[in-house]
Amino acid sequence: MRATADFDLFKTSDDHEEIRAVLREVVAEKITPHAAEVDETGAFPQHAFDALRALDLHAPHIPEAYEGVGADALATCIVIEEVARGCASSSLIPAVNKLGTMPLILGADEEVLQRYLPPVARGEAMFSYGLSEREAGSDTAAMRTRARAEGDKWVLNGQKAWISNAGVSEFYTVLAVTDPDGRRGANITAFVVEKGDEGFGFSEPERKMGIHGSPTRELHLDNVRIPDSRRVGPVGDGLKIALRTLDHTRITIGAQAVGIAQGALDTALAYVKERKQFGKAIAEFQGLQFMIADMAMELEAARQLVYVAAARSERDDADLPFFGAAAKCFASDVAMKVTTDAVQLLGGAGYTRTSRWSG
Repeated sequence: MRATADFDLFKTSDDHEEIRAVLREVVAEKITPHAAEVDETGAFPQHAFDALRALDLHAPHIPEAYEGVGADALATCIVIEEVARGCASSSLIPAVNKLGTMPLILGADEEVLQRYLPPVARGEAMFSYGLSEREAGSDTAAMRTRARAEGDKWVLNGQKAWISNAGVSEFYTVLAVTDPDGRRGANITAFVVEKGDEGFGFSEPERKMGIHGSPTRELHLDNVRIPDSRRVGPVGDGLKIALRTLDHTRITIGAQAVGIAQGALDTALAYVKERKQFGKAIAEFQGLQFMIADMAMELEAARQLVYVAAARSERDDADLPFFGAAAKCFASDVAMKVTTDAVQLLGGAGYTRTSRWSG
């Protein structure tokens, strides 16, 4: 007897592939040519933001009700993947915009949504996410940032670490303990902090090993007074909203990893087809063909896992926490392997910051 099962498969639509085709052309023309300079100088890739904004793809996930294009989770992943293929730093523009606004989409009331989502959708502002702290990375419930109620206002004190696009973004979702004596994990609340709030500032940018064009800085909150109307969700629900946010946004980092790996594979393939040794292109050497086949195979497996996780995110499936984490972990591991192998395939050209080979 033949067994049957309901496989929750994704299928990219014509619209998905049209987004990919249009974006691939724009990335090749307007983003990739500046990637090396962005990495060298650490400057925020404003040119990439402008190019994505012109396509309404700088924050594609924002619903149409808030002036966005309402792209689904898979389309958003395709956007991030294609941008990362040309410039990893630039891919964090749509990725971080989703990360910063997702707590609002999941938990905020209509007043907060109407106030903050349209400016992001219009490209007038970016949105970052303030969860981690130096002493509370994976153990988010151990955070030390505090929010004290004073009438109809909140006073925030503390710091957040490793915040992507900090200083460039206008808005920040910040998690803070609102009941120090309350039950651990149920005593945290989310708020929107604005760049211009008195007492709110940033550290100097971190000196990172890569993705230099996306500034990573600490947030400093020194008696930052904000109205209760900037609270995201009920008091005490902050950590629950934060963890759900991560379930939906880990896949975007998986998509970024897939794009980085694809860009590395593309570059390596172009090189081995051009580079000649012993009278023929090194792409004809069987040992290298095996290596390239393994890279392509693992990359495609990572892509498929990211897309499946994106489909689960769109449906808000119960098993999304597993698939989102698995997609991020596996795709990141594959990106490390593929990029390392690409360096090997490029030989000396893969180990120099400048090369006579222009591929």
